[in-house]
Amino acid sequence: MKRNTLPAFCRRNRRTVVPNGFTLMELLIVIAVILILMLMAMKTIGSMKIRANEVSAINSLRVITQAEIEYDSTYPANGYACDLKALGGVPGAGLPTPTSAQLLDNDLASAGYKSGYYFKVSNCEKVTVNGTDRITGYQLTALPAAPGKTGNRGFCTDQFGGNPKYDPTGGSNCTQSLQ
Repeated sequence: MKRNTLPAFCRRNRRTVVPNGFTLMELLIVIAVILILMLMAMKTIGSMKIRANEVSAINSLRVITQAEIEYDSTYPANGYACDLKALGGVPGAGLPTPTSAQLLDNDLASAGYKSGYYFKVSNCEKVTVNGTDRITGYQLTALPAAPGKTGNRGFCTDQFGGNPKYDPTGGSNCTQSLQ
């Protein structure tokens, strides 16, 4: 019995079939690798966002401290401002006053919120001079809105400025110095 019934010229021109494209298994493996890489990148991106928020909070503390120093020199009878709103104000809405000094961006001053952190002036120390209260000291805090998500550490400084200290738990018990 003859196995090959095709004529000789057909047998010579016959090509072997090579599959085109990828198999389903190969595509699934590629998709799994891409998903694993994305999951690793998402964790890194989240920690980078927290770090950026913390750097922004530290810089905002420095800006507020500078505004407090300028407020004290502009309104020496009042001393420091014990409220962020007093440091803010809309430029061009009239002359600066002790209740609207226009030294700080109004968004930060009015809401006390920026880049995932809440800012607050507290623990104001005052003395009374000639019947007028003069603020001689304060504590400035920056606390994460959602600890672990918008920031990990809370930051504090006072009227002496310098490097802010931080609380690694995200609170206002700032005992560790920034380096």
